[in-house]
Amino acid sequence: MMGPSSSSATVPAAVPAAAGGDGGGPAAAVSSAVATASRRFQHLLDRSTPHVGRRWLGFAGLAAAYGLRVWFAGGYYIITYALGIYILNLLIAFLSPQVDPEIADVLGEGPALPTRSSDEFRPFVRRLPEFKFWYSIVKAFCIAFVLTFFSVFDVPVFWPILLFYWVVLFTVTMKRQILHMIKYRYVPFSFGKQRYNGKRAASTGDLTPPKD
Repeated sequence: MMGPSSSSATVPAAVPAAAGGDGGGPAAAVSSAVATASRRFQHLLDRSTPHVGRRWLGFAGLAAAYGLRVWFAGGYYIITYALGIYILNLLIAFLSPQVDPEIADVLGEGPALPTRSSDEFRPFVRRLPEFKFWYSIVKAFCIAFVLTFFSVFDVPVFWPILLFYWVVLFTVTMKRQILHMIKYRYVPFSFGKQRYNGKRAASTGDLTPPKD
């Protein structure tokens, strides 16, 4: 008597679980497809990370396509100006150290940049890494390219004025960045730690390079 009643009591508990799995319907299928596409896209991005030259070559083609689109459309200068401002901000972040030396001096925190040749080698750590810099620029150009197909963004404007504003802003910003580099004696590029071939000198004080 107890065996059949206990087995029948467990059946209703299993039915809601099965119904809950199918309750998503089209929404669950769309969510799954989006997750799969996101994983594949991230996989492609991960595979493209070491191919720096190819990535920037592809960006050059995208930039050329956008330039031709704006040229033949004869408008959308506001979009181009906004794109230029955004790229300038990305460039400044790309050329800046992860920890601002001026703030680090005040707070006494963060890794100090080497200022002399005798200092320990430290690679330059950017505020915006190269891959994120490239990815952000590509996304910006793709969005700007799509916006050029909507006439609402084609605001009539005298484009030489926008070009002049951008050139002035670029000059002032880069001058300030270069002065910042000179003041704190850093270069926004790492050429790798210097390596020596041959045997190490017997004495640490003897810095004469070995003869061939």
